[in-house]
Amino acid sequence: MTAFLRPLTEWPAPVPGQLLGILTDIDDTLTTDGAITPDALQALGALKASGLHVIPITGRPVGWSEPFAATWPVDAIVAENGAVALQRSADVFDQNSPLPNHSKREQLSKIYQQDAATRAANYANMQQVLAQIEREVPGARRATDSPGRETDIAIDHSEFTHLPQDAIDHAVRIMRDAGMNATVSSIHINGWFGAHNKLEGARWIVRELFGRDLDAEIDRWVYVGDSTNDQVMFEHFPHSVGVANIARFVPQLTHRPRFVTQGERGAGFAEVARAVLSTR
Repeated sequence: MTAFLRPLTEWPAPVPGQLLGILTDIDDTLTTDGAITPDALQALGALKASGLHVIPITGRPVGWSEPFAATWPVDAIVAENGAVALQRSADVFDQNSPLPNHSKREQLSKIYQQDAATRAANYANMQQVLAQIEREVPGARRATDSPGRETDIAIDHSEFTHLPQDAIDHAVRIMRDAGMNATVSSIHINGWFGAHNKLEGARWIVRELFGRDLDAEIDRWVYVGDSTNDQVMFEHFPHSVGVANIARFVPQLTHRPRFVTQGERGAGFAEVARAVLSTR
């Protein structure tokens, strides 16, 4: 199915110095079999060292994202499909540290698109929808990372269990009938209340961190993804790339990436990084 997509080798690379940064999905884009591979991690570091902004945007929960936001060479991680972001703040003095060389520690700051009252009300309503799905959809179970979620819910369809397409469609219908947004990633069905999505999250974090208007400069950013919940990004970004394992989802995509890598998952992301760095 990737025969319908142009190979990354045909990408008309921007003029040197034009690109500002890379936005990327995490699961099955940066990661392979649930873990980031050395080549993908090295690619993140090389992109950041070149002066580019690097921001993963994921449907994963903010709690799950914390160790990666703290250790990966990225500007921030936007989690829960655009609702919340984690960024590293400057080192601060730790008075409780027993060792002189540990007198400073790095902290993460967390920012939200919704206020606390809205998040609390939405959370209560979402738990009811989650329980309904588990009652009514045979085999449906909440994702194992659910305890780390603050602004959405997730049903596992391919991470530790397998749901047939009709069950996935049924879960999506229940979410949407409740007034929720619903998307399907490579591993989860995500649902939430609110107007945010990956694109709104990207617009928000670029404005919050850098004071820039993403839409006015969207041709200066690259987006990399792998599944149906990346469609809104594929639609809007002129420089959108799917890693090769997107072939699984191509029949379901209304909006496809402009280009596709030869490599899958982390290897595909590293391929994108090499192409980007060749324009520096």
